[in-house]
Amino acid sequence: MRRTTLLTVATTAAALLTAAPAHADGGPYGQGLHHCAPSATTQALVCHFDVPPGTYDVTVTLGGRTAGSTSVTGETRRALLAGTDTGAGERTRRSFTVDVRDPEGEPTGPAGSPGLDLTFGGAAPRLSGVRITTAPATPRLFLVGDSTVCDQPGEPYTGWGQQLPRFLTRGVAVANHADSGESTVSYLANPALFPTVQPLIRPGDPVLIQLAHNDKQTDAATYRANLATLVEGVRERGGRPVLVTPIVRRWFNADGTLNNGTALLVNGLGVDHPAEIRRLAAGLGTPLIDLTALTKARVEELGPEASKALYLTAEKRDNTHTSMRGATEYAALVLGELRAQEILPERLIR
Repeated sequence: MRRTTLLTVATTAAALLTAAPAHADGGPYGQGLHHCAPSATTQALVCHFDVPPGTYDVTVTLGGRTAGSTSVTGETRRALLAGTDTGAGERTRRSFTVDVRDPEGEPTGPAGSPGLDLTFGGAAPRLSGVRITTAPATPRLFLVGDSTVCDQPGEPYTGWGQQLPRFLTRGVAVANHADSGESTVSYLANPALFPTVQPLIRPGDPVLIQLAHNDKQTDAATYRANLATLVEGVRERGGRPVLVTPIVRRWFNADGTLNNGTALLVNGLGVDHPAEIRRLAAGLGTPLIDLTALTKARVEELGPEASKALYLTAEKRDNTHTSMRGATEYAALVLGELRAQEILPERLIR
């Protein structure tokens, strides 16, 4: 399907200091408006585009008269582009694809603002231009999960799914439908969750499923049945389900290894969630990303002290939820499996 250009915004380095007045130029999406203005509290440039929910390709031209370093976030703190350096007088172009939805973050969270919001931050943001085009046929990578995966609305909390887009280029949009506090039981039962996600899945779309942290009182048979229902629901739509074992909690034994119960997600009924997921993936012939094993190896490698930086241990005394660093590292682990198992083609990985 041909992609239609919706709007082009040109800003210079001066726009970081002074916002030009808005002016109308007609068109359904506000073509010709000045969409960007300096942040009131930081040196970032904040842009808003009045577009309806959908999938959009974004091409940004970074750089300016002076050297810069620019990163891009969008919507509810989604990392879309890592810090990109430009020399004085240099221009560089980068592209990515964004899933715009309502609500823009967690499915049961605040609605956020309509349209597409982009923030150009970093050590020295320099933006020369933005182009947005519709991309309705672009594949989406769906995420089904809990608070360790979701687009967390407030710092310092950060889900690994929130950091995953920064590793991907134009041609796939991360549709993060993870939601805080959800279990396999509630994700199936809540109309805002799987009943909403399932109709959006198109043939070929990968759907990553990581639910375990909140299944504290779910027995093994129910847990397996719920995961199987999610897998079959994805397959009914022609999607490609991928089971993901949960990230570990940061709870150490005296010998520096992680606790076999709390840390490795064995619930109060003795259900070993990662083991159940591994067995189910094998039985259903579903790809498996063993994020429990990967995060366990990383946390034990760092040890009791250094691993605090991956979680919110210092900030919140929280050994379950990740910091931005932890979320970024864990997203990179997921990316490695998406590449190794050819769940995503190499051309879509930045």
